[in-house]
Amino acid sequence: MSNGAMPKPEGSDRADAPRHVAIIMDGNGRWAAARGLPRAEGHRRGVEALRKVVRASHELGISYLTIFSFSSENWSRPASEIGDLFGLLRRFIRNDLATLHADGVRVRVIGEREGLESDICALLTEAEDLTRNNTRLTLVVAFNYGSRQEIANAAQRLAREVADGKRDPATITPDVLGAHLDTSDIPDPDLIIRTSGEQRLSNFLMWQAAYSELVFVPIHWPDFDKAALEGAIAEYATRERRFGGLVAKNVAKTGS
Repeated sequence: MSNGAMPKPEGSDRADAPRHVAIIMDGNGRWAAARGLPRAEGHRRGVEALRKVVRASHELGISYLTIFSFSSENWSRPASEIGDLFGLLRRFIRNDLATLHADGVRVRVIGEREGLESDICALLTEAEDLTRNNTRLTLVVAFNYGSRQEIANAAQRLAREVADGKRDPATITPDVLGAHLDTSDIPDPDLIIRTSGEQRLSNFLMWQAAYSELVFVPIHWPDFDKAALEGAIAEYATRERRFGGLVAKNVAKTGS
């Protein structure tokens, strides 16, 4: 798989913390609708929730936090809403990047960049370049991301290697395919959280989620905070992770 043994970043020594938490941030629009507010306000409040969760993640000993910020399927939404989402991304990077960098957060972006507006691509690259050497927390931003496309892209790269005579098809193993994914340098998530009560992955980290624990919480994303994150981690701590074997083990507690 794509999560070989890697050193734990500094500050991630809490024994009860999952090493890698991934979150499907769902329910911004429903949060706004329930309050008679425009969807854009729900997305704005969702950014505020993200700030809280990034801070809480380091405090709770999490080493990697992956957020599903924009799905490749989200292009089907109204153009006005897509514009609002992109505007929030621009403001988040411009306003928060310096703070993230000062706090030792490394930013990694996964997903397709072809076809994105040039200033968005430049901001994503700037965020990665500036924070590349930070070690306190890795914030993985899944932007214009879809797991099926990620896997297809990896298969295409391997197919080209075979066609060029650089690889024997018999050498293509799960580990080899995992090494060709966007997340090749990121351990698989221990815990995946989805807010708003929906209970599906929605094309998010499907390869990487093979042995992830899934926790679905009923609250909408703008209301998600440190207490909610602690609740999800408490639920995770009750799970027995066997990884297909007979003996339960918790990778987060061993750091591997």
